[in-house]
Amino acid sequence: MQLTGSDIIMECLKEQGVDTVFGFPGGAILNVYDSLYKYRDDITHILTSHEQGAAHAADGYARATGKVGVCMATSGPGSTNLVTGIATAYMDSIPMVAITCNVGVSLLGKDSFQEIDIAGITMPITKHNFIVKDVKDLANVIRRAFAIATKGRKGPVLVDITKDVTANKTEYKPKKITYPHVKSRITEEDIEKAIGLIKKAKKPYVFVGGGVVLSKADKEVKEFVYKVDSPVCDTLMGKGGFPGTDDYYTGMLGMHGTKTSNLGVQECDLLIVLGARFSDRVIGNAKKFAKNAKIIQFDIDEAEIDKNIMIDFSIIGDIKDILKKINEALPNQNHTEWVDKIKENKKKYPLKYNHDGLTGPYIIEEVYSQTKGDAIIVTEVGQHQMWAAQYYKFKKSGQFITSGGLGTMGYGLGASIGAKIGCPKETVINIAGDGSFRMNMNEIATAVRSNVPIIQIVINNHVLGMVRQWQTLFYDEHYSATVLNDKVDFVKLAEAMGAEGIRVTTKEEFNKALSHALKLGKPIVIDCQIDADEKVWPMVAPGAPINDVMEDK
Repeated sequence: MQLTGSDIIMECLKEQGVDTVFGFPGGAILNVYDSLYKYRDDITHILTSHEQGAAHAADGYARATGKVGVCMATSGPGSTNLVTGIATAYMDSIPMVAITCNVGVSLLGKDSFQEIDIAGITMPITKHNFIVKDVKDLANVIRRAFAIATKGRKGPVLVDITKDVTANKTEYKPKKITYPHVKSRITEEDIEKAIGLIKKAKKPYVFVGGGVVLSKADKEVKEFVYKVDSPVCDTLMGKGGFPGTDDYYTGMLGMHGTKTSNLGVQECDLLIVLGARFSDRVIGNAKKFAKNAKIIQFDIDEAEIDKNIMIDFSIIGDIKDILKKINEALPNQNHTEWVDKIKENKKKYPLKYNHDGLTGPYIIEEVYSQTKGDAIIVTEVGQHQMWAAQYYKFKKSGQFITSGGLGTMGYGLGASIGAKIGCPKETVINIAGDGSFRMNMNEIATAVRSNVPIIQIVINNHVLGMVRQWQTLFYDEHYSATVLNDKVDFVKLAEAMGAEGIRVTTKEEFNKALSHALKLGKPIVIDCQIDADEKVWPMVAPGAPINDVMEDK
């Protein structure tokens, strides 16, 4: 059948099972939005307040559901406003397809109104991108974009389409989409060598990264840990890949990791790395990282091997597939003495904070208590992000949504909207600092307009908390440009956008406000006033070995 390019886009989205897209219209993409109107019974469009919010919402939708997130924007500033969101998805390996429209083919390269080379701009931050100049190529390109976004190490793909292509017609043939399972490169020799190293270990440690979450390998990881009889730590992106409630779990590793995890990894004789990329925030001083250990790395991306840390052995493949094979062949190991020592360290070095008055850690612990550990927790970036990672005990993959690699302030609110739309039955709470909340707080209007009942908690210390913490510790208390001493009223702002707003200054007020929010069923902002000098502890100074742990004292 003959269809316009815009209708072909809709049909291809339907082929892929897409039910929701996030975006903002403009001149070059008008034909696509006209088709969205015709296809409104099949595809829901969420109009965000800003294109960056659309990209973050698509990202949050993808992380919460495991599906591909889709966002749309017009040419020029519309498409460039997606860039931060695309880069965020790229750094954290999130499957996303960004559809942009550009000026007509005859206007390309002439500095036409709202023309920009968005493919050139996004080349370093996408798995692949396309420019479609012929309507006959359109369906195949969109199908390829989804395949690339989901194959191997996941990531964002951009499809830029000239405006005349969206208007032109061509023959469209429906296609049933099936993605064959990627042939495994895992060999029996790989499995045998890994098992041999595990059997020789006296002090193993399992290190869980974001690859476990993306693979949804929770079950396989838990079976593996129990077979190895090993303590477990994780990265920020690995939260939920192994239950935070389990006795084997020792907390996060690295700059704001627990003392137990940092000391344990430095002492272990075998570090088993599951889908983690050895970020600088995790390893500290690379020359002194896990020097007593042989390191085994399981990862889907061969480029991560020996990139930041030289390792002893690797297996390339999907974490779920690797662990299934190892679990079948690995006999139960026994490391009682080692595990008991680590458990004793957990008692000796607990996470601690000041219990006098309302604090960031208290807020997170109360959120955990009232949600019974079952909420989807989204965060912005900063102190509140670290407190959420430290004090909320995540039970499963997809429960913690945060910008790890790029560290994008302003990410969480849009992402929480996407997560709630993708998982409408789940409680979704975005934890923000006041600095991050300011970045994209206009998306509260999106939540209200689209009836998305998210809970927005602002841990408000009236400063850029994490930067101020560094200024206190390393810059002689030179608080340059980090004090937010204005009169912005987040409660009035929430109410102005149609949400409910509550300000709290005590534990009792917060407990009551959160209980109310969990029953409310509409967007709400809880403005939590805390002290400007609250800090995230423990902490490892940048460039220091991870066992050189600073604490409050």
